[in-house]
Amino acid sequence: MKEKAEIGIFGGSGFYSFLENKKEIKIETPYGSPSDLVAIGEVKGKKVAFIPRHGKLHQLPPHKVPYKANLWAMKSLGIKRIISPTAVGSLQPHIKVGDFVLTDQFVNMSSGRDTTFYDGPITTHISTAEPYCPEMREIANKVLKELKIPYHPKGTVVVIQGPRFSTRAESEWFTKNGWDIINMTQFPEVVLARELEICYLNISVVTDYDVGIVADGYVEPVTQEIVVEKFTENIDKLKNVIKLIIERLPRERHCSCDQALKGTRVGE
Repeated sequence: MKEKAEIGIFGGSGFYSFLENKKEIKIETPYGSPSDLVAIGEVKGKKVAFIPRHGKLHQLPPHKVPYKANLWAMKSLGIKRIISPTAVGSLQPHIKVGDFVLTDQFVNMSSGRDTTFYDGPITTHISTAEPYCPEMREIANKVLKELKIPYHPKGTVVVIQGPRFSTRAESEWFTKNGWDIINMTQFPEVVLARELEICYLNISVVTDYDVGIVADGYVEPVTQEIVVEKFTENIDKLKNVIKLIIERLPRERHCSCDQALKGTRVGE
Protein backbone atom coordinates (compact mmCIF):
# COMPACT_ATOMS: atom_id res chain seq x y z
CA MET A 1 0.00 0.00 0.00
CA LYS A 2 1.31 3.44 -1.01
CA GLU A 3 -0.47 5.47 1.64
CA LYS A 4 1.22 5.72 5.01
CA ALA A 5 0.48 7.55 8.26
CA GLU A 6 2.06 7.92 11.69
CA ILE A 7 -0.92 8.39 13.96
CA GLY A 8 -4.46 7.04 13.88
CA ILE A 9 -7.63 8.49 15.36
CA PHE A 10 -10.94 6.76 16.04
CA GLY A 11 -13.80 9.12 16.82
CA GLY A 12 -16.97 10.78 15.65
CA SER A 13 -17.53 12.28 12.21
CA GLY A 14 -16.73 15.75 13.62
CA PHE A 15 -13.06 14.86 13.26
CA TYR A 16 -13.14 15.00 9.44
CA SER A 17 -12.60 18.76 9.64
CA PHE A 18 -9.64 18.09 11.95
CA LEU A 19 -7.41 16.98 9.07
CA GLU A 20 -5.68 19.25 6.57
CA ASN A 21 -5.16 18.23 2.92
CA LYS A 22 -7.20 15.13 3.50
CA LYS A 23 -8.25 12.44 1.08
CA GLU A 24 -10.31 9.32 1.59
CA ILE A 25 -9.24 5.83 0.66
CA LYS A 26 -10.89 2.43 0.79
CA ILE A 27 -9.06 -0.32 2.63
CA GLU A 28 -10.06 -3.97 2.63
CA THR A 29 -8.73 -6.22 5.37
CA PRO A 30 -8.77 -9.97 6.11
CA TYR A 31 -11.54 -9.07 8.57
CA GLY A 32 -13.78 -7.23 6.16
CA SER A 33 -14.25 -3.51 5.63
CA PRO A 34 -13.53 -0.90 8.31
CA SER A 35 -16.37 1.25 9.64
CA ASP A 36 -16.03 3.60 6.67
CA LEU A 37 -13.53 5.07 4.23
CA VAL A 38 -10.24 6.02 5.88
CA ALA A 39 -9.43 9.74 5.76
CA ILE A 40 -5.72 10.59 5.59
CA GLY A 41 -4.39 14.10 6.08
CA GLU A 42 -2.03 16.21 8.16
CA VAL A 43 -2.09 17.56 11.69
CA LYS A 44 0.82 19.67 12.92
CA GLY A 45 2.97 18.42 10.05
CA LYS A 46 2.35 14.73 10.80
CA LYS A 47 0.42 12.23 8.70
CA VAL A 48 -2.76 11.22 10.48
CA ALA A 49 -5.44 8.68 9.53
CA PHE A 50 -9.00 8.89 10.79
CA ILE A 51 -11.79 6.30 10.90
CA PRO A 52 -15.25 7.24 12.20
CA ARG A 53 -15.77 4.39 14.65
CA HIS A 54 -19.53 4.14 14.08
CA GLY A 55 -19.43 5.11 10.39
CA LYS A 56 -20.13 8.53 8.87
CA LEU A 57 -23.85 8.23 9.54
CA HIS A 58 -23.39 6.59 12.96
CA GLN A 59 -24.97 3.50 11.47
CA LEU A 60 -22.93 0.98 13.48
CA PRO A 61 -24.01 0.34 17.09
CA PRO A 62 -21.21 -0.43 19.57
CA HIS A 63 -21.54 -4.22 19.38
CA LYS A 64 -21.45 -4.12 15.56
CA VAL A 65 -18.35 -1.92 15.10
CA PRO A 66 -15.79 -3.88 13.01
CA TYR A 67 -13.03 -3.43 15.57
CA LYS A 68 -10.63 -5.93 14.00
CA ALA A 69 -10.99 -4.44 10.52
CA ASN A 70 -10.50 -0.91 11.92
CA LEU A 71 -7.30 -1.84 13.77
CA TRP A 72 -5.94 -3.89 10.88
CA ALA A 73 -6.54 -0.96 8.51
CA MET A 74 -4.54 1.31 10.81
CA LYS A 75 -1.73 -1.22 11.06
CA SER A 76 -1.61 -1.60 7.27
CA LEU A 77 -0.96 2.15 7.00
CA GLY A 78 2.10 1.80 9.21
CA ILE A 79 0.46 3.50 12.19
CA LYS A 80 2.21 3.02 15.52
CA ARG A 81 0.04 5.21 17.74
CA ILE A 82 -3.72 5.60 18.08
CA ILE A 83 -5.64 8.36 19.86
CA SER A 84 -9.17 7.35 20.72
CA PRO A 85 -11.50 10.03 22.13
CA THR A 86 -14.77 8.72 23.57
CA ALA A 87 -17.87 9.97 25.35
CA VAL A 88 -18.37 8.41 28.79
CA GLY A 89 -20.73 8.55 31.71
CA SER A 90 -19.51 9.26 35.25
CA LEU A 91 -19.88 6.61 37.94
CA GLN A 92 -18.39 8.69 40.76
CA PRO A 93 -19.54 12.05 42.21
CA HIS A 94 -16.10 13.70 41.93
CA ILE A 95 -16.02 13.09 38.16
CA LYS A 96 -18.14 15.89 36.74
CA VAL A 97 -19.86 16.41 33.40
CA GLY A 98 -17.38 18.22 31.16
CA ASP A 99 -14.33 16.68 32.82
CA PHE A 100 -11.76 14.78 30.76
CA VAL A 101 -10.39 11.41 31.92
CA LEU A 102 -7.15 9.73 30.83
CA THR A 103 -8.25 6.12 31.14
CA ASP A 104 -5.64 3.70 32.45
CA GLN A 105 -7.69 0.56 33.16
CA PHE A 106 -10.80 -1.15 31.83
CA VAL A 107 -13.32 -3.70 33.09
CA ASN A 108 -15.00 -5.62 30.29
CA MET A 109 -18.70 -6.29 30.76
CA SER A 110 -19.42 -6.78 27.04
CA SER A 111 -20.01 -10.18 25.47
CA GLY A 112 -19.97 -11.89 22.11
CA ARG A 113 -17.44 -9.56 20.51
CA ASP A 114 -14.52 -10.79 18.42
CA THR A 115 -11.73 -9.82 20.79
CA THR A 116 -8.48 -11.23 19.40
CA PHE A 117 -6.44 -11.61 16.22
CA TYR A 118 -4.89 -14.79 17.62
CA ASP A 119 -7.32 -17.70 17.31
CA GLY A 120 -4.52 -20.21 16.73
CA PRO A 121 -2.82 -22.37 15.69
CA ILE A 122 -0.18 -20.56 17.78
CA THR A 123 -1.69 -19.67 21.15
CA THR A 124 -0.86 -16.09 22.13
CA HIS A 125 -1.40 -14.60 25.60
CA ILE A 126 -0.75 -10.86 25.73
CA SER A 127 -0.55 -8.98 29.01
CA THR A 128 -3.16 -6.28 29.58
CA ALA A 129 -1.96 -5.34 33.05
CA GLU A 130 -1.26 -1.86 31.63
CA PRO A 131 -3.37 -1.66 28.45
CA TYR A 132 -2.95 2.06 27.72
CA CYS A 133 0.32 3.60 26.52
CA PRO A 134 2.15 5.28 29.44
CA GLU A 135 4.18 7.61 27.21
CA MET A 136 1.10 8.94 25.43
CA ARG A 137 -0.78 9.29 28.71
CA GLU A 138 2.06 11.34 30.19
CA ILE A 139 2.09 13.70 27.21
CA ALA A 140 -1.70 14.06 27.40
CA ASN A 141 -1.44 14.70 31.13
CA LYS A 142 0.95 17.61 30.58
CA VAL A 143 -1.21 19.09 27.80
CA LEU A 144 -4.41 18.99 29.86
CA LYS A 145 -2.64 20.49 32.85
CA GLU A 146 -1.19 23.33 30.75
CA LEU A 147 -4.57 24.11 29.21
CA LYS A 148 -6.17 24.11 32.66
CA ILE A 149 -8.92 21.75 31.54
CA PRO A 150 -10.63 19.90 34.42
CA TYR A 151 -9.39 16.34 34.11
CA HIS A 152 -8.50 13.14 35.93
CA PRO A 153 -5.04 11.65 35.24
CA LYS A 154 -6.34 8.10 35.53
CA GLY A 155 -9.60 6.20 35.62
CA THR A 156 -11.14 2.76 35.20
CA VAL A 157 -13.74 2.44 32.49
CA VAL A 158 -16.50 -0.18 32.57
CA VAL A 159 -17.28 -1.29 29.03
CA ILE A 160 -20.86 -2.48 28.63
CA GLN A 161 -22.33 -4.29 25.66
CA GLY A 162 -24.88 -1.74 24.56
CA PRO A 163 -26.69 -0.49 22.65
CA ARG A 164 -28.89 -0.05 25.72
CA PHE A 165 -27.76 2.02 28.69
CA SER A 166 -27.45 0.55 32.20
CA THR A 167 -30.21 -0.20 34.67
CA ARG A 168 -30.04 1.62 38.00
CA ALA A 169 -29.02 -1.62 39.69
CA GLU A 170 -26.15 -2.20 37.26
CA SER A 171 -24.93 1.38 37.56
CA GLU A 172 -25.04 1.25 41.35
CA TRP A 173 -23.02 -1.98 41.30
CA PHE A 174 -20.37 -0.40 39.04
CA THR A 175 -20.16 2.61 41.38
CA LYS A 176 -19.86 0.45 44.51
CA ASN A 177 -16.98 -1.43 42.90
CA GLY A 178 -15.10 1.88 42.68
CA TRP A 179 -15.04 2.06 38.89
CA ASP A 180 -14.95 5.56 37.47
CA ILE A 181 -16.59 5.88 34.05
CA ILE A 182 -18.74 3.86 31.66
CA ASN A 183 -18.58 3.41 27.89
CA MET A 184 -19.50 0.91 25.14
CA THR A 185 -16.50 0.87 22.77
CA GLN A 186 -13.12 0.88 24.53
CA PHE A 187 -13.13 -2.92 24.57
CA PRO A 188 -11.95 -4.70 22.46
CA GLU A 189 -10.42 -1.70 20.68
CA VAL A 190 -7.60 -1.16 23.20
CA VAL A 191 -6.78 -4.88 23.38
CA LEU A 192 -6.65 -5.31 19.60
CA ALA A 193 -4.30 -2.33 19.37
CA ARG A 194 -2.05 -3.97 21.93
CA GLU A 195 -2.07 -7.26 20.01
CA LEU A 196 -0.74 -5.32 17.01
CA GLU A 197 1.85 -3.54 19.21
CA ILE A 198 0.22 -0.17 18.56
CA CYS A 199 0.32 2.45 21.33
CA TYR A 200 -3.20 3.41 22.40
CA LEU A 201 -4.40 6.53 24.22
CA ASN A 202 -7.97 7.11 25.33
CA ILE A 203 -9.24 10.58 26.19
CA SER A 204 -12.70 10.30 27.69
CA VAL A 205 -15.10 13.23 27.80
CA VAL A 206 -17.71 12.98 30.55
CA THR A 207 -21.13 13.73 29.06
CA ASP A 208 -23.50 12.45 31.76
CA TYR A 209 -23.94 10.71 35.13
CA ASP A 210 -25.15 7.41 33.67
CA VAL A 211 -28.48 6.73 35.44
CA GLY A 212 -27.99 9.75 37.69
CA ILE A 213 -27.33 8.13 41.09
CA VAL A 214 -23.99 9.93 41.63
CA ALA A 215 -25.16 13.36 40.51
CA ASP A 216 -25.41 16.27 42.96
CA GLY A 217 -29.17 16.46 43.01
CA TYR A 218 -31.62 14.67 40.74
CA VAL A 219 -30.81 14.35 37.06
CA GLU A 220 -32.57 12.27 34.45
CA PRO A 221 -30.90 9.04 33.30
CA VAL A 222 -28.63 9.37 30.28
CA THR A 223 -30.06 9.52 26.76
CA GLN A 224 -28.28 9.56 23.45
CA GLU A 225 -29.46 13.14 22.97
CA ILE A 226 -27.67 14.20 26.16
CA VAL A 227 -24.45 12.41 25.12
CA VAL A 228 -24.36 14.10 21.72
CA GLU A 229 -25.19 17.52 23.17
CA LYS A 230 -22.48 17.44 25.85
CA PHE A 231 -19.84 15.89 23.62
CA THR A 232 -20.49 18.54 20.96
CA GLU A 233 -20.05 21.26 23.61
CA ASN A 234 -16.54 19.95 24.26
CA ILE A 235 -15.46 19.00 20.73
CA ASP A 236 -13.37 22.13 20.02
CA LYS A 237 -11.59 21.80 23.35
CA LEU A 238 -10.94 18.11 22.62
CA LYS A 239 -9.56 18.83 19.16
CA ASN A 240 -7.17 21.40 20.57
CA VAL A 241 -5.91 18.87 23.13
CA ILE A 242 -5.37 16.21 20.48
CA LYS A 243 -3.54 18.64 18.18
CA LEU A 244 -1.11 19.52 20.93
CA ILE A 245 -0.58 15.86 21.79
CA ILE A 246 0.18 15.06 18.15
CA GLU A 247 2.59 17.97 17.95
CA ARG A 248 4.49 16.76 21.02
CA LEU A 249 4.65 13.06 20.24
CA PRO A 250 8.29 12.15 19.55
CA ARG A 251 9.06 10.39 16.27
CA GLU A 252 10.51 7.42 18.16
CA ARG A 253 8.56 5.54 20.81
CA HIS A 254 10.01 5.28 24.32
CA CYS A 255 7.51 2.83 25.78
CA SER A 256 7.23 -0.95 25.75
CA CYS A 257 4.07 -1.15 23.63
CA ASP A 258 6.12 -2.29 20.63
CA GLN A 259 7.18 -5.33 22.70
CA ALA A 260 3.66 -6.43 23.62
CA LEU A 261 4.03 -9.77 21.81
CA LYS A 262 7.38 -10.62 23.32
CA GLY A 263 7.19 -13.92 25.23
CA THR A 264 3.46 -14.32 24.61
CA ARG A 265 3.41 -17.33 22.30
CA VAL A 266 3.31 -20.91 23.49
CA GLY A 267 6.09 -22.98 21.98
CA GLU A 268 8.29 -20.04 20.92
